[in-house]
Amino acid sequence: QVQLEESGGGLVQAGGSLRLSCAASGLPFSSYVMGWFRQAPGKEREPVAAITSISWRGSSRIYADSVKGRFTISRDNTNNMVYLQMNSLKPEDTAVYYCAKARTRHSPLSLGGSDFDSWGQGTQVTVSS
Repeated sequence: QVQLEESGGGLVQAGGSLRLSCAASGLPFSSYVMGWFRQAPGKEREPVAAITSISWRGSSRIYADSVKGRFTISRDNTNNMVYLQMNSLKPEDTAVYYCAKARTRHSPLSLGGSDFDSWGQGTQVTVSS
């Protein structure tokens, strides 16, 4: 059974940084695209970033326009971890952040929510102005 557990959320002032972590278990981690999504109160869930498995080419990444240049997704296949480094945080980044696993192994890089089928419980990120 796939389990994803996020951590690292909290309260931070605008302009600050946070690093989210996601521990994965119950899957051949290195075979799956992993992603981060977020959901703000009263809004639909939206994609943040996704990353392919590390290969001899290195990892490929994709970001939502709203976080490009500020957020960085990375992964550690040895320890089954995926991270989201968030810099220059803005109040509009306030949301519950979820880690997610792609629906199929070796899938193309995607930010489509329907391409992911396992989600963690989420971690709250609050950015004060």
